[in-house]
Amino acid sequence: MKIGFIGLGHMGAGVAANILAAGHELTVWNRSPGPVKALAEKGAHVARSPEEALQGEILFSMLATDNAVREVGLDGALLARARPGLVHVNLATISVDFARRLAKAHADRNVDYVAAPVFGRPDVAAAGGLTVIVAGSKAGVGKVRPLLERIGRRVETVGEAPEQANLFKVAGNFMLAAAIESMGEAFALVRKGGIDSRVFHDVLSNSLFACPVYQGYGSAIVAEKFEPAGFPLRLGMKDVGLALEAGRDFSVPLPLASLVYNHCVEATVAGFADKDWASLGKLLATKAGL
Repeated sequence: MKIGFIGLGHMGAGVAANILAAGHELTVWNRSPGPVKALAEKGAHVARSPEEALQGEILFSMLATDNAVREVGLDGALLARARPGLVHVNLATISVDFARRLAKAHADRNVDYVAAPVFGRPDVAAAGGLTVIVAGSKAGVGKVRPLLERIGRRVETVGEAPEQANLFKVAGNFMLAAAIESMGEAFALVRKGGIDSRVFHDVLSNSLFACPVYQGYGSAIVAEKFEPAGFPLRLGMKDVGLALEAGRDFSVPLPLASLVYNHCVEATVAGFADKDWASLGKLLATKAGL
């Protein structure tokens, strides 16, 4: 199958490598050349422009923000030059409102659009173990599902309106941010009381909170290991902001999201923007005088 891929960041590069390893003919485009060169050495074709990535049967894109999608032209101009019958699969976390606009832009140009944002960090992406949340037309989802099953350990369809997948992802990332916030506060509390936070984390993450989120992010907070960033705080702040935006759209109050967002702003001012978003725990410890 001829497949295009736009956006080879830490996550996108791993996903694209798995698609290539499955034996598909892959054409890649990225604004910075490093990831393109690495995939070219594995057999991928290099697109000279984003348009060349839209000439296959399926296009995957993984661009970090709404603006990045706009800058490439995937919300309009570029779609007009797509190969007839193309299905565009957007793996990125974007706003619910922009997801609606993208779906309309694709429909206006007869390009099938599937939203498939993912849960997982770069090492999980490279191992093909992502959780993929999917929404789009039955025909479009059916065509791309075998590929999604190649990159994810679980592929869950949540609706036919693409923005439903993005709402699911934004809500999930807010839950992750809230877990980091609660751990940071709790760790600061026990430390101020003279308790070893490593013991506190070990006991709870192997009993009441025995799951990857509390184990992985908790370990990072306790060890203050925030580099290299699996997911930078600046993107975490963006996603919590998207949750607040969705809350306004659906008239759902999200007071905890407001608190977490404000702490992300403080952490950014403190110089943590490009550190892992677990560094929010460091900010909370500092606010406690530790």
